[in-house]
This record gives sequence, structure tokens and C-alpha cells, in this order.
Amino acid sequence: MIPPQKWDETANTFREPKPTTFRVNTLKIEPQSIPSLQEKLEHRRFRLEKVHWYPEAFILREGRLRDLQETEVYKRGEIYVQSLSSMIPPLVLDPKPGERILDLTAAPGSKTTQMACLMKGEGTIVANDNNRIRFFKLKANIEMQGAKNVELSLRHGELFGRDFPESFDRVLLDAPCSAEGRFNVNEPASYRYWKLAKIKEMARKQKNLLLSALRSLKPGGTLVYSTCTFAPEENEEVLDWAKGKLGNAIQMIGITDELPLRNIPNRMPGPAVRILPTPLMEAFYIAKIRKSG
Repeated sequence: MIPPQKWDETANTFREPKPTTFRVNTLKIEPQSIPSLQEKLEHRRFRLEKVHWYPEAFILREGRLRDLQETEVYKRGEIYVQSLSSMIPPLVLDPKPGERILDLTAAPGSKTTQMACLMKGEGTIVANDNNRIRFFKLKANIEMQGAKNVELSLRHGELFGRDFPESFDRVLLDAPCSAEGRFNVNEPASYRYWKLAKIKEMARKQKNLLLSALRSLKPGGTLVYSTCTFAPEENEEVLDWAKGKLGNAIQMIGITDELPLRNIPNRMPGPAVRILPTPLMEAFYIAKIRKSG
């Protein structure tokens, strides 16, 4: 999965903390006002760097997260702290104003609120999670970000396809996974839980969620499947399983040359895309599927 010439560089990322990154909430801040917001934060002695492939995103180069969270900009929900890799799946899904979107495993709401921005608050996003604690965190973030086009749902994602067949224009399944892309050798809690049985457990869950997500998708609709893990059992093999199950009813869409991916140098091309970890970004896997009309 990782070219030999990139192995040392990739392995070293597992001991480096990632910088804080965030995106501007364009439900509350007009895009033309982003330079003013940047100036306001830099006046508070934060040093920011723009993300070249996403104009609304910034890297915090100087300043602490806890201090950023004390600013009025943060407290008013004008920014959302989110990892850069996590911002990619909504951009690949590309939800449009007026559409009906499903975020099947939505908590804590980073991608849900990002999609609300991409849709300019128009249309509907059904944001679902089956964990009560995470659900209320999702609810709080939706409210703080002012994402009024979001409908909240607390139910098992595996049942959505049965209960809401062919109901959504687009579906995001950012699936629960073994989270290998987030390992940090200096933080044992980030990998202590890992074992082969965990991968098998996650793969079973992912298959059931993906089948449900595809059944809830309208004919001609688009689904993005993503994880933050390396394990092919949770990525390529899940998609192969779905293809075997549904055959010509679904087809993979090549996304290597789509924006923003064409501008991200640490991507590994293929039918789907792997984002290799760097000092800035965690590992991610992203695939795009179209359901036959």
C-alpha cells in the first residue's frame, strides 16, 4: 500500500503530533469576509497558514488550541476545528443546495456541518448516529454552527436502508473503523485497543452499514465511503463485498483527478484514493460509488 521510497517518511508521521487545523463556517461568515476573520485571529497572535486546496481551511502554525477555543470567533461557531483529511470526503461527495443528503454515522458533526456549508444551508441533511452520548455531542455542534437544514436521527444505521429505501440524493458513510491512521507512538491510548479481531469486527459492521446506505440511496445517486484506517479488510474488501452483493447496481467512480484530490500531493491513486499520512494529515481512504438509475 505504501511505496518503498515513502516508507520512512510515512512511518515517522506516527510519532509527530498533527497541528491544529480548522475551517471557516460559511453559514456565519461570508467567503469574502474570511480575510477579515484571519486578520482578527492574527491580531490575537495566532499565526495561520492557508490550505491551498481548500480556501476555507487554515493550519494553526503558532498558538494553542485551548487559546483558540477561548476566542469569540470560536465561541460564536464561526470556525470548526477539524483535521484536514476529514474535510476531504464531503468535498468529494459534493452535496448541492436543495438536495436531500444522509450522513449515516454523523457524530460529532464535523462533516455534517461542512456539508451544510457546501449546501449554503439549503436542502436537507439527515444526520444520524446510534450512540446517545455521541448523538448529543452532534446535536450541540449542529446548534453551535447554525446548521438549520440538519435533521437529527438517533437510530441504528444498519436499518436505514430498510426504513428509508431510495430516499436520498447523496449519502456519506464515514464508517467506524480501527482508526490505524490516527496511531501515535507517544500516545498508547491511540493504539492500545488494536488487534486483528478489531479489524474483523469493524469490517462486519462496515459491510452492513454500506449495504444499508446503498439501499437508502436514490437510483442515480452518489455515495462516498471513507475510513481513517489502512486495513484493506475495512476498505477495498468492503467495497468488493458490496460489488459482489449488488453487482451492476453500483459502480465505482474514479476520483483521483477530481478536485480537491488532484491538488493533494500525498494521495495514492486507484479506483479509490488513499491519503498517506504526513506531518499535516492523517491517513484516510475515500471511495465514490454511483447507484444505477
